[in-house]
Amino acid sequence: MEKKSEINGHAIASSASTDQILEKSVQKSFREKLVEFLRKNLLVIMTVSGVLVGVGLGMMVRNLNLTKAQMTYFAFPGEMLLRMLKMIILPLVVCSLISGAASLDTRSLGKLGGIAVAYFLVTTLIASGIGVALAFIIKPGVGAGALNTNNLGLESVSSNKETTDSFLDLASYLQHVYLYFLFQYVTDYKMVAVGNDTNGTTRYQKVPIGTEADGMNILGLVLFAMVFGVALRKLGDEGEELIRFFNAFNEATMVLVSWIMWYIPFGIMFLVGSKIVEMEDVVLLVTSLGKYIFASILGHIIHGGIVLPLIYFGFTRKNPFSFLSGLITPFTTAFATCSSSATLPSMIKCVEENNGVDKRISRFILPIGATVNMDGAAIFQCIAAVFIAQLNNAELNAGQIFTILVTATASSVGAAGIPAGGIITIAIILEAIGLPTNDLSLMLAVDWIVDRTTTVVNVEGDALGAGILHHINQQEMKKQRDQQQEEELAGVLVEAVANVQAEEETSPLMTHQNKALAATPEAIESVL
Repeated sequence: MEKKSEINGHAIASSASTDQILEKSVQKSFREKLVEFLRKNLLVIMTVSGVLVGVGLGMMVRNLNLTKAQMTYFAFPGEMLLRMLKMIILPLVVCSLISGAASLDTRSLGKLGGIAVAYFLVTTLIASGIGVALAFIIKPGVGAGALNTNNLGLESVSSNKETTDSFLDLASYLQHVYLYFLFQYVTDYKMVAVGNDTNGTTRYQKVPIGTEADGMNILGLVLFAMVFGVALRKLGDEGEELIRFFNAFNEATMVLVSWIMWYIPFGIMFLVGSKIVEMEDVVLLVTSLGKYIFASILGHIIHGGIVLPLIYFGFTRKNPFSFLSGLITPFTTAFATCSSSATLPSMIKCVEENNGVDKRISRFILPIGATVNMDGAAIFQCIAAVFIAQLNNAELNAGQIFTILVTATASSVGAAGIPAGGIITIAIILEAIGLPTNDLSLMLAVDWIVDRTTTVVNVEGDALGAGILHHINQQEMKKQRDQQQEEELAGVLVEAVANVQAEEETSPLMTHQNKALAATPEAIESVL
């Protein structure tokens, strides 16, 4: 029996020529699919390759024993990437939040904002709980009491800030926007003479004073941009022109982001390579603080790989990992730069283009999340606090553990979205539970390792939060459409009934027929 083949749905006799045609069409379609896949994922492939090439390049250059000046030159392309990303943060945060807040009505803004705050608070509390639990299970500080920071060649990290003033600084961030948007307003102390003792000795008191610290006041900008966007919406027609200006400014900023993203693979290669070149004795650090590093990274894996995806699935009933697969580029950027703020431009672009999140949602929630949502930081801060307690053979009671949870959750809000931004906030936790801050240099020694997974978890929580809010917003819009359709349908039915009643009242023919039908039941049966 002759073998049949099909081309474009038509059965034809099989032959050598037709088999070659079919084979060529299959090969062509496969080639087209491969080209399409590479075209869509070229930036992702280049970014991941940049990390791998950077590791290899760093290992090779490390053996050259470069001088400090040569290391600076080698790291310059990576520093250029960080500077470009920081350059774009200010207009991106301000314009995106103003346009996002102005595009949402006040009721939706309040509801979405409340859900976002609840999501950030709950996930950070869960992260803190995971960190404390892992610290007590793994016990990274037990048996490490003989560890001496001098053996590792570390500088001491001092912090004389009071716990109360650390929390009050959060309010200061929100207020000092106009004069201090390029700086953070922080509390410092000075000794003031208040008089003399009976023996003539001068008495001094420690008085808190406001000072400026390096780092952009993102938290103050976030609050100002949100309030300004709401104010523009309240203006009505008078504010439309300014809203359109910020929308256009925002779109132009995203064009700049798309250009910068093509430099990311090259910059990441030198960022990773320079960090490997600058490493000191890694073997000594890992053997000394290996349990602390392991506990921190394990906490990030549990929270980022299990807890956050489960929360996303619980709200949306969708596969969280398909959502996360479209965010490989910002995750790689977060891993290389260790900065949530620097990852924000690529995160906004990928969330909107790859995952289809509404621009009004992404540009409203992601800048806020990059500032206040620090799940990864809460995990390693809790582990670090328990680690230092175990290092000093201090037994933590239930009250101190609760204090660690609450303080880590609150202090992570004020942590700067910059490399090593969470180290200083650990001092707040240590002061709150009465532990010395002398061992913070140990955290700083391995922060360049832990901070990478910390930042990835931070930005993952922001992205999944945007996905959840987008889903909730879609459901609300669907309910509103259904209600409008029901109201329109009910209006049509009421109008139809009213027309029928009007006809019955005004038409002599219908009145005559009704009377006739009422008089003769046989007529009713015939009509039916």
